[in-house]
Amino acid sequence: MTDSLKNRLQEDLTLAMKASDELSKSTLRMLLAAVMNAEVAGKEAVTLNDAQVIAVLRSEAKKRVESAEVYEQAGRNELADKEKAELSVIEKYLPAAMDEAALRAIVDEEVATAAAGGQSGPKAMGVVIKAVKERVGESADGAAIAAAVKSALS
Repeated sequence: MTDSLKNRLQEDLTLAMKASDELSKSTLRMLLAAVMNAEVAGKEAVTLNDAQVIAVLRSEAKKRVESAEVYEQAGRNELADKEKAELSVIEKYLPAAMDEAALRAIVDEEVATAAAGGQSGPKAMGVVIKAVKERVGESADGAAIAAAVKSALS
């Protein structure tokens, strides 16, 4: 068996079932379902690589954060707590997030590089975001990168 993230999710689901860990079991089932849905979403079924699985997990994590906020605003704290608990399970499978200072340093370097190449201001945003994403890989969320670049360029 290859050591892919999807296989790790399946193995951890088996362990959660044996341990009667209801939260992990339901969350892992939901994650695997989301991965399988992504695999069959196009015209042809594909097997997702780890980077694509991580993208699915990030999407699911984002849904949990947004749902928890909505539930808290509605005064449904028990449902918000459930969403946060699911988020904590999902985060175990995501790569460690780059801290804001490190991301900011990379963004500043790429902004300087773009400026040296004659690009500045909002017009340089796409070029800088692409360069930052290439450097940080999966350790930073696309929204965080875009926000950091936007503030650096304005």
